Amino acid sequence: MLVETLTVALASLLAGFVDAIVGGGGLVLVPALFSVFPQAPPATLFGTNKAASVWGTAWASMQFARRVTLPWASLLPACGAALIGGFTGAWTVTLVSAEGLRKLLPIILLGVLIYTLVKKDLGRHHEPRHSGHAQTLRACAIGLLIGFYDGFFGPGTGSFFVFLFVRLLGFDFLHASASAKLLNTTTNGAALLLFAWKGHVWWHLALVMAVTNVIGSLLGTRLALKHGAGFVRGVFILVVGSLIIKTGWDAFGR
Repeated sequence: MLVETLTVALASLLAGFVDAIVGGGGLVLVPALFSVFPQAPPATLFGTNKAASVWGTAWASMQFARRVTLPWASLLPACGAALIGGFTGAWTVTLVSAEGLRKLLPIILLGVLIYTLVKKDLGRHHEPRHSGHAQTLRACAIGLLIGFYDGFFGPGTGSFFVFLFVRLLGFDFLHASASAKLLNTTTNGAALLLFAWKGHVWWHLALVMAVTNVIGSLLGTRLALKHGAGFVRGVFILVVGSLIIKTGWDAFGR
């Protein structure tokens, strides 16, 4: 059990590092959990993942909030919308199969990647397009939509948050990533409540993973703050490219 714990703890550290910069930590940690514990119930592995990753995203949110000016008046209502979306998505997946979305996801991600590559100045400069109620309404719409997606399916949630904050609100990648962490912490917390209520969390393992996830989050946040929007944009492109390969294989390669 020691080797298994060390393996997933290291995977959690790397996941926290990636997640803190631009989201997509689940791309690292979830496959690691399934590889190390192939006989475990999937719900338990997903719950354990959330029990670890929520601490990393929360820590990253606090670190970004100290160094990056965030529109709290818009983001706090958006967190409420994300929470509602997350619970609604989790409820919906009990009624409707996510198979169609599983096949559509790599195509959507490919569109996001191409758009980001073509628009070379996208997210390099922080120039919010809206303020006041207009910004709040759009932030809430993003929270509700991606919150629902996170509850219903999940892969790439952080990256979708980042992209929409850049594209729709005019944030640079650094401010978008900081905002995304706050909303992603909310959706992770909502999912964790559901998994914990159903008894689908290995708390002894989640505790170790949470510690390494926070360490990874600390390292990733410091790098993002040090190198700025251009660095975050580059990591975003790498993560989305990896997500396309992973979700494309899951949908069409097996």
